[in-house]
Amino acid sequence: MPQYIRSFTVLFGRPPYHSEKRQHVTSQRPPRTDCHAAVDTLFGSFNLSRTQYYKAFLRAHARVVPSVEHALEKGGIGRLLPDWPERRRTHLLAADIQELDDRLPVLLPQLALRCEAAVWGAAYVLEGSKLDGALLAKAVPDHLPSSYLSPQGPKGAMRLFMDRLDASKVDDPGAAVAAARGVFDLFLKAGQVELEAVP
Repeated sequence: MPQYIRSFTVLFGRPPYHSEKRQHVTSQRPPRTDCHAAVDTLFGSFNLSRTQYYKAFLRAHARVVPSVEHALEKGGIGRLLPDWPERRRTHLLAADIQELDDRLPVLLPQLALRCEAAVWGAAYVLEGSKLDGALLAKAVPDHLPSSYLSPQGPKGAMRLFMDRLDASKVDDPGAAVAAARGVFDLFLKAGQVELEAVP
C-alpha cells in the first residue's frame, strides 16, 4: 500500500468495501477519528422515524453534498473516477426533499480542493457516507422517500473507489486529510443548524 494511502486510512479508517451488506458494516469498520465520531454521534441523534427529524436530516445533507460534489467536479473528480456521474447523489437528495414538500436549504461555503490529494480526501468522505446511509435507511419508515440513503450505484462501487485510491500517485496525505476533515466539519455545522431548528 502506498504511504499516501497508509497515512490516510490510518487516520480515517478504510471503508469496509469487502462487504457492502448492511449487517456487516459496523462490525468491520475500523476505529473512527474525532471528527468522524462527532458527525456520526450528531446525525445519530436525528430520529429518522419521525418526519420532522427526517426532513431536518435531509436538509442538513443538502447544505453540504451539492457543494462538495461541485467542488469535486471543479477539482477533476471525473478524471479520477470515470463512473463519477453514477456516484453523484445531489439529484436524489433534492428529489426526496421535494417529495416531502420541503424546501432546499442554502448551501454551506464550497471547499477549495486545490490538488488531487484534496479531491481524493473529500471524495473519500462522501463515498464512505453511503455505507452509513445504508444503515440509517433502515430507520426511515417505508412511506417516506429514501432514494438518497439507498442509492443504486455501480456494483462494487466502494471496492472500485478504494482500488483507484490505492493506485493513485498522490504523495500529499496532509492535503487529503485536511480536505476530509473539511467535509466532516461541513456536515457537523449543517447537522447542528438543522437539529437546533427542529420544533
